[in-house]
Amino acid sequence: MKIFTYSQARQQLSEVLNTAEHEEVVIRRKDGRSFSVVQKALKSSPFDVSGITTKATTPDILRAISESREAS
Repeated sequence: MKIFTYSQARQQLSEVLNTAEHEEVVIRRKDGRSFSVVQKALKSSPFDVSGITTKATTPDILRAISESREAS
């Protein structure tokens, strides 16, 4: 854990963020309050799915979609 004063953090923001990639950073204000800076984990989109291998062709898929719409 690395500790910066508010003034140091403001002047060296790039260094604060680079450090927070690897460890917790604490920023202390004159009044004694402290704040933690940590890297936030990226949330992946629910649409980020790995592909699958299939023997279906584009015409097969389009036909299945067309048939499903006709059934409605």
